[in-house]
Amino acid sequence: MANVSVAAEWQLLYNRYYRKPELYRMGWKFMDLSRNKVACAPFGGPIAVIRDDSKIVQLHAESALRKLRIFNCAGVQLSETVWKNPGGRLIGMAWTDDQILACIVQDGTVYRYNIHAELIEPNIAMGKECFEQNVVDCVFWGNGMVCITESNQIFCIPDFKNPIPCKLADPGIEEPPLSMAVIEPQYTMSGNVEVLLGIGDAYVLAVEEDGVQQLGLEVLRGPLQKMAVSRDGQWLASFTHDGRLLVLTSDLRQVIMEQECESALPPDQLSWCGMDSVLLYWDDMLLMMGPRGDPVRYLYDEPIILIPECDGVRILSNFSMEFLQRVPDSTESIFKIGSTSPAALLYDALDHFDRQSAKADENLRLIRSSLPEAVEACIDAAGHEFDVLRQRTLLRAASYGQAFCSNFQRDRIQEMSKILRVLNAVRSHNIGIPLSIQQYKLLTPSVLIGRLINAHQHLLALRISEYLGTNQEVVIMHWACSKITASLAIPDATLLEILLDKLKFCKGISYAAVAAHADKNGRRKLAAMLVEHEPRSSKQVPLLLSIGEEDTALVKATESGDTDLVYLVLFHIWQKRPPLEFFGMIQARSLARDLFISYSRCYKHEFLKDFFLSTGQLQEVAFLLWKESWELGKNPMASKGSPLHGPRIKLTEKAANLFAETKEHTFESKAAEEHSKLLRMQHELEVSTKQAIFVDSSISDTIRTCIVLGNHRAANKVKSEFKVSEKRWYWLKVFALATIRDWDALEKFSKEKRPPIGYRPFVEACIEADEKGEALKYIPKLADPREKAESYARIGMAKEAADAASQAKDGELLGRLKLTFSQNAAASSIFDTLRDRLSFQGVS
Repeated sequence: MANVSVAAEWQLLYNRYYRKPELYRMGWKFMDLSRNKVACAPFGGPIAVIRDDSKIVQLHAESALRKLRIFNCAGVQLSETVWKNPGGRLIGMAWTDDQILACIVQDGTVYRYNIHAELIEPNIAMGKECFEQNVVDCVFWGNGMVCITESNQIFCIPDFKNPIPCKLADPGIEEPPLSMAVIEPQYTMSGNVEVLLGIGDAYVLAVEEDGVQQLGLEVLRGPLQKMAVSRDGQWLASFTHDGRLLVLTSDLRQVIMEQECESALPPDQLSWCGMDSVLLYWDDMLLMMGPRGDPVRYLYDEPIILIPECDGVRILSNFSMEFLQRVPDSTESIFKIGSTSPAALLYDALDHFDRQSAKADENLRLIRSSLPEAVEACIDAAGHEFDVLRQRTLLRAASYGQAFCSNFQRDRIQEMSKILRVLNAVRSHNIGIPLSIQQYKLLTPSVLIGRLINAHQHLLALRISEYLGTNQEVVIMHWACSKITASLAIPDATLLEILLDKLKFCKGISYAAVAAHADKNGRRKLAAMLVEHEPRSSKQVPLLLSIGEEDTALVKATESGDTDLVYLVLFHIWQKRPPLEFFGMIQARSLARDLFISYSRCYKHEFLKDFFLSTGQLQEVAFLLWKESWELGKNPMASKGSPLHGPRIKLTEKAANLFAETKEHTFESKAAEEHSKLLRMQHELEVSTKQAIFVDSSISDTIRTCIVLGNHRAANKVKSEFKVSEKRWYWLKVFALATIRDWDALEKFSKEKRPPIGYRPFVEACIEADEKGEALKYIPKLADPREKAESYARIGMAKEAADAASQAKDGELLGRLKLTFSQNAAASSIFDTLRDRLSFQGVS
């Protein structure tokens, strides 16, 4: 009998059953849908209602002000607001996938509202051209919208998440279209939205951004007065001018179904019911047509709104919300009248078991081989039921059959029970989200939880998250932010306790994000107290800076040891505080101070000098000045007596003065002083000689260069100014004169007085210049016979080298000299003779 009562509510459309259970009795009062514009969100979303300003209606006990009211699917009011938006008549409104209500008015302005009837800024303008032409009709889909103007120009917003309006191609029609439909971008070849326009001819215009096509020329016999695209974008249901329902492929190349309707008048609404049938609604009749067979009629004495879903259509009337859907196969196999399927027998066996009848065992024996399929069918049928008692009975039947089934997944019943508990919770009258199991799976639990959060159903969202084992942080975060927004009258300390009482149960929650929301709402003290509980410095420090707690931020950043965070705080305070105050803050914190110094040494010398002066570190300022002097020297313009040398000299002198003020840096002071003196002399030499060859060379190089240039007076001046020793002076002058091959001057210089360095440098200089004759002038003057022998050997004079070596009485020297003249047999014999003579005399 139970099966009969269930199946008696079904309607047969050809070979498929359909059912239309009532989901809710609407909770609103004095609602007349015919007087209002209504927007219903899919997936059991909210309903927006506003008085239709295009109709003349009688006002009863209501205000003349138009109100936008938002209800759940059970007719429980969620929010309302007075409609004060300019722009002319409201043309249309719809909910986006993110449950944002988009409303477009005549001048092309799009106003957006959230579920709490709060206006979302900024408004979207469709452009000047749309503004001037006035919008007359629109079509919404998922996250987009197209509208058509009085001039039959089409404008589009492809995605409300990135609302950039664009104009589609000019359809080139003079009369307004009879009907308009949209193929969503994900179902078109181009990836852009395609608008179908039913015009007065036997074809349809397909309008895209880059062109217009004529479709259906081969299959249409007249204009289409109503169109609806299926959810997958593959099929187009249409109502023709002569009263036929025509289902075609979306490219209008092939007719799938064609049936005569009972009226030639176009229906008020045309909608797909899942993917198996099409609904047409006139004033008092709802007609459901399938590919074959007689249509099914539903009569209504009140206006209705059809709300397409993925697996059916919700029907909204003044007093109820119904759901028209195809009966699932599992449900049909159990409850169809006369069904002898294994699932029906299992369901019947439970009934016999409850009545303690032996027939239960008989039924189980009959379906022993098909028991797993029967259990699965009962579980599946339970998932598709809206009636809680029937769900429970079906799950009991599945559990009963599972007890006799060894090879069935034991967790299937548990999984379905979880899903049904969630669905039953959100289907309750107060929540009003009548999701079917197919819609729930398509929507996903995370999105459902997000929608509950946005509706401020935080407790239910938290319980579902906990039950399903998903992340609860999002729920608690949103609750905390909403609590702060709604608790302006509660003191900060009290509100902090309330928040912490809940936040502490969620590990890893971002206290910084909640604190940021508190700061955004003008509760800076609360924000400061909340951020103290944030364990992650990377989130804590930036927020402390944003709420003006720079001192605390610097402490937390240095304690974390994260140099990036410390730099973030330093740069922030650097911009906000006076220099002296900034210096005082970082002086006591070594990490911050050291990082500041490291950065400033590379990029901010002047600021670093101010810091060192303020802290009395004069030697550090001196080092910086000295470094700046060297940096100036690297400038490519610092040549040929460049004016840049003047500042270099001044910088070095300043550095010397600062070094002189500290007892520990006497050497640096003296070095800087002499360096500045040398720079000044070199600068003068470059100016006088007009050659950029002196600056940044050493004292020795400066002297040598002066001698090479013949400026002996300048060389003597440098010698006396920097107290160059006589030995060094002789070395420099000897080699400088040899470099310019001034042998007369070199000889004259050697005779001025006995050279303190001896005559060997004179010999070396001449030999290096390959002047053996000049070298012979100085070799005889060498005092050491060994040096004399080696010098003669270097210029190839073997006999003289041998004579000198014999005076030295050094056998080892003779050996070396022999090797030097190894190619000369005569010379080698001389050295051998001398060596033998020394050996005979006992000299080694």
